[in-house]
Amino acid sequence: MSVWNKPRREEELPNPVTTNAFRPAPAAPVETKKETTTLSSIPAGRMDPDSSKSGAATIGKAVKIAGQIFSREDLFVDGDVEGTIELMDNKLTVGPNGKVHAGVKAREVVALGVIQGNVEASDRIEIRKDAKLVGDIKTARIIIEDGAYFKGSIDIVKAEPKPAASQPRPQPPAAAPPSAAPVAVVAASATEAKR
Repeated sequence: MSVWNKPRREEELPNPVTTNAFRPAPAAPVETKKETTTLSSIPAGRMDPDSSKSGAATIGKAVKIAGQIFSREDLFVDGDVEGTIELMDNKLTVGPNGKVHAGVKAREVVALGVIQGNVEASDRIEIRKDAKLVGDIKTARIIIEDGAYFKGSIDIVKAEPKPAASQPRPQPPAAAPPSAAPVAVVAASATEAKR
């Protein structure tokens, strides 16, 4: 029997309780802060300069998506998207490297790259200096900067005012007590119908 195939006796086997090789190091105490900081996954150079929110979902420039995108948060697209994008209450920003071949529905759309497809924005659409948008637009407000390319039709729709929740709805007037005059009119019209 060779040295390599020699069976070990039980006392030669390492004891996991006494061996320090596999024991994890004690965890350092963690301090918690009351403040929270939101970090963006978008590199600072690619982010929309006018964006006040940094917590947008991101599709990077190396990503290609074919299908439908539904989101309940702002979306920054710097890659390729083909299909449909719906962000009914949020903002879509197509970055300078972004190529969107899709129908778009959002609250606000900012184009820094290429959009091919119909765009519907309930609030506004911005087509920036180096952007290209080919398709029909339906929005309440639009901004097209010098140098932007746009081909299609624009349908400006009036934004519907939202009813204030604090104001009570007007109540219909109370029914009038029956009187002789309305009854006579009803009877006269019933008589005329028989002739």
